[in-house]
Amino acid sequence: MAATIKQLGLIVSVLGIVSFVLGVLAENKKPAAGNPIPGKDTLICQYPSDPSVALGYLSVVFLIATAVAGYLSLFYPYKGRSIPQGIIFQNTSFSVFFNVSLFVTGLALALLLWPTIAEQILLSRNVHKDLQYECPTAKTGLLGGGAFLSLNSALFWLVALMLANNTREDYFDDIDEVGEGNKHTSGVEI
Repeated sequence: MAATIKQLGLIVSVLGIVSFVLGVLAENKKPAAGNPIPGKDTLICQYPSDPSVALGYLSVVFLIATAVAGYLSLFYPYKGRSIPQGIIFQNTSFSVFFNVSLFVTGLALALLLWPTIAEQILLSRNVHKDLQYECPTAKTGLLGGGAFLSLNSALFWLVALMLANNTREDYFDDIDEVGEGNKHTSGVEI
């Protein structure tokens, strides 16, 4: 069964929403700080168990899946008919939204990965020689910002898909008109 534009648009939407929800959950589950436990010459940071690192990485996975599905949906041969990519990129609005989609996806990826990796490092390297260390967690707000950009990324991919679909319809309407014109003139002698 061939996929339709509505089906691929729905896939992009669902993946983007899941990435958004996971990113917001990761932000909300992240502890404010760890508990410093002083030792003889070291300080150990004990952090409460939280799923923020796993949720952050899952949000990244769904963001990447959103971008891949969005990209593939733009050039998928719907109804077995493909259009040259050069024709689609001649549409200025499509080119702008395509590039904005890529940029927002990259920015969302950075804002989701940065605090997730930082949190993982802080949780794994929890022994410090500085006895005044305060046991911080990753910067607050970045995961939430990345989650919102992840949702925006999905929306931009959907707008690009709509613009690509409009270009595709115009292209095939022109081709079909030229084909119909050749049928009518083919039997006429000159």
